[in-house]
Amino acid sequence: MKEYKTVSKIAGPLVFVEGVDAIGYNEIAEITLPSGEKRKGQVLETSKGVAVVQIFGSTAGLNIPDTRVKFLGETMKLGVSTEMLGRVFNGLGEPRDKGPKIIPEARIDINGSAINPYSRSEPRDFIQTGVSTIDGMNTLVRGQKLPIFSGSGLPHNALAVQIARQAKAVSSKGEKFAVVFAAVGITHEESSFFMRDFEKTGALERAVLFLNLADDPSVERIITPRLALTTAEYLAYEKDMHVLVIITDMTNYCEALREIASAREEVPGRRGYPGYMYTDLSTIYERAGCIKGRKGTVTQLSILTMPGDDITHPIADLTGYITEGQIVLGRDLHRKNIYPPVDVLPCLSRLMNLGIGKERTREDHRGVADQLYAGYATGRDLRSLSAVVGEEALSENDKLYLKFADAFEQRFIKQDAHEDRTIEQTLELGWELFAMLPESELKRLKKEFIEKYGKKYRK
Repeated sequence: MKEYKTVSKIAGPLVFVEGVDAIGYNEIAEITLPSGEKRKGQVLETSKGVAVVQIFGSTAGLNIPDTRVKFLGETMKLGVSTEMLGRVFNGLGEPRDKGPKIIPEARIDINGSAINPYSRSEPRDFIQTGVSTIDGMNTLVRGQKLPIFSGSGLPHNALAVQIARQAKAVSSKGEKFAVVFAAVGITHEESSFFMRDFEKTGALERAVLFLNLADDPSVERIITPRLALTTAEYLAYEKDMHVLVIITDMTNYCEALREIASAREEVPGRRGYPGYMYTDLSTIYERAGCIKGRKGTVTQLSILTMPGDDITHPIADLTGYITEGQIVLGRDLHRKNIYPPVDVLPCLSRLMNLGIGKERTREDHRGVADQLYAGYATGRDLRSLSAVVGEEALSENDKLYLKFADAFEQRFIKQDAHEDRTIEQTLELGWELFAMLPESELKRLKKEFIEKYGKKYRK
């Protein structure tokens, strides 16, 4: 194995090596510092005898004449095992919980293999998160990729932990369920919050945590989501488990991507992000799904904070194109002290209809969700109108919708961080709220369902 001493340039986390031959894209390199210390790196680009190596870790101590680079002839692999459940790792897959190293059952390329569209089966099984706004109105289905669009200062971390703690596949009896949690570029405070909550509630027993901290090298942020998804794919497709992958925060991932593109002196795209960001994000999001002939599934919840609460920002925009809907957290609800502050009107789950209905959740689920949307949207519009013309100018019917919107926020959206509502409780809560409106206004509900579920709440 050749060792090169032909480093020509060091730029940020990148090392340029000249005179190389037969080097592959994504190949792992071993960099020996002048002090004799060794660091790992990955080939980002290779052409005309020059390889660009991205170093995992600090570049302090490197210099051009005395740095040596050896190419190992393989891509980055993660040693995976069922022993990873209940463990905490850093952003490079090394134990962070002072436990022993994992004895791998297999070593898998972290870049994964693309799923052939023909091999995908249709996601159909409902995942109960215990959060009414998600279960009732934007249902998560096994094998789906559903992002949460948040903003700085909003409680997305608390919501992520609550979903990780409460998520369960209701339709599966005796099937194993696991959570793989990847935190990208988080603070020490957030890291201790995640670990404390997982340990205290016992959720850690069925979870694997990967924590990349803000003071870790930004290059690690590119690796962490891929380690999490590689672990999830192994547990799902080799060990027949249903795995929910939660990644927070994809904005930190995209910032790291922009930083590396800038160090490579690439031509920037929109707002300075690289032009290939759409392709790069799809290599992460598209690893969720169900595969024909395999019992296990990978479901993905990715959290991203929209810079300046801008839903048209490239990160949110491209994520929305690739994924199957979005859950949006609203600052106005947060100011009213409503948790979780899910603003249901811009929310969407494109696969919801596949996972709800008779024998999956309940026969009235679709109608209840549509009627809640219609009632709340009408109430929100009337709030804006009453601010202009005054509440006295509104009809009696309009005033009922105003009360409905307030009750919907305070009783349906608002719930405790440790409150785990079943889908039946969520739907019954919807029928309870419908009792505030005249029966003639319930145009999205079938008459038979009003008789069966709604009559008991009407005085």
